[in-house]
Amino acid sequence: MTPQRVTLITLGVADLEASVAFYERLGWQQHRAQEGVAFFQLHGSALALFGRKELAADQGRPGAELGTGAITLAQNFGTVAEVDAAFEEALAAGATALKRPEKVFWGGYSGYWADPDGHVWEVAMNPVWPLAEDGTLTLP
Repeated sequence: MTPQRVTLITLGVADLEASVAFYERLGWQQHRAQEGVAFFQLHGSALALFGRKELAADQGRPGAELGTGAITLAQNFGTVAEVDAAFEEALAAGATALKRPEKVFWGGYSGYWADPDGHVWEVAMNPVWPLAEDGTLTLP
């Protein structure tokens, strides 16, 4: 077993249908419909959308107020133009711009947007983290 891995990321959402519609507007395809949860196949992992109340109960903390924005999910791209395009696509799908893409102190280029539930996504190009042809990242 490889201990350093993430196979599923689950986001708690206020309105499952609205959240599914947002990610579908980004061009993502729902893998399989299942009552109360939606799955999207990612590259080597999956993203799940699950109602916040139901997620708290599933975690064994019924009634807990689940928050958003304390982590950042990121998509890395090979060029500045790809970052700009991904950012604009997210806004067109209904995301909220947090920081427009710009050159950053670490030598790359990045911006941030939030989905309708406030989950923060970064779109970035890091010149010292080259991506494989299939888009996978292996740290140098």
